[in-house]
Amino acid sequence: MAVTRHLAGRSRTLLGFATLVAVVATVGSLYLSLGLGLIPCTLCWYQRILMYPLVVVLGVAFVENRETIFRTVLPLSVFGGGIAAYHSLLQLTSSTGNQCTIGGCGSVLFRVAGLTIPNLSLLAFVLITASMLVLMTRSSE
Repeated sequence: MAVTRHLAGRSRTLLGFATLVAVVATVGSLYLSLGLGLIPCTLCWYQRILMYPLVVVLGVAFVENRETIFRTVLPLSVFGGGIAAYHSLLQLTSSTGNQCTIGGCGSVLFRVAGLTIPNLSLLAFVLITASMLVLMTRSSE
């Protein structure tokens, strides 16, 4: 019984962490566009489309302690991470001064600790994906 409670406590911590990451990413992206006036490009929009629902999905899973939510979250986070990785790669390999050139992307204008917006998005998706993979392995125990 104590082992079950211990695993449930860890699952709840993972869900809370993933929810927090999704909330910070969502609030951050809204601040960058609404607060700072940066215009999101097409790839930024795709990343937002995949991140925003994670706030609600993970939030509900955290409140209800749903350990199997990884089945819903992983497709969104892996696909979003793939788009963010591609977007980051475009910035690294672009001959136009580290810009992705897709729809007037302003994502290089703002940096946090040297990371561009797509880099931050990639980090968020990787953290959420890693949390869900750990949750998936714990739920199979």
